[in-house]
Amino acid sequence: VKDLDFGRQEILVRRGKGRKDRRTMLPRRLREPLKNHLGTAHRQHQADLKRGAGYVAVPGALGRKYPNANREWSWQWVFPATRRYRDQETGEGRRHHLHESVIQRAVKTAAREAQITKRVTTHTLRHSFATHLL
Repeated sequence: VKDLDFGRQEILVRRGKGRKDRRTMLPRRLREPLKNHLGTAHRQHQADLKRGAGYVAVPGALGRKYPNANREWSWQWVFPATRRYRDQETGEGRRHHLHESVIQRAVKTAAREAQITKRVTTHTLRHSFATHLL
């Protein structure tokens, strides 16, 4: 969640191509739908916390430096999985991000419903977006 910057209209993409961080734009027309989605995800996180869950894996030494970071809203996934799981090492109730196959299926379904006959993937959308920016 902390990688979304609504003020600057940017998204921080961590460890992308070449394992480098980069910034990309947050389209204006997605701001409100994304804020609404985050409201739903935040309520889900609050409910998880009340159940003694709501944990997320945080990068390496950060977890030692900030021991409560793994339950903070800012470290949660923008698109959390629908199911929680129990971490085998810590016993913490966690939620991972949606699996990429869930997004891929949604894109294929949307393409089929839009009667697009060409092959459409998430990567196609990324390149189409970049092309339209030019």
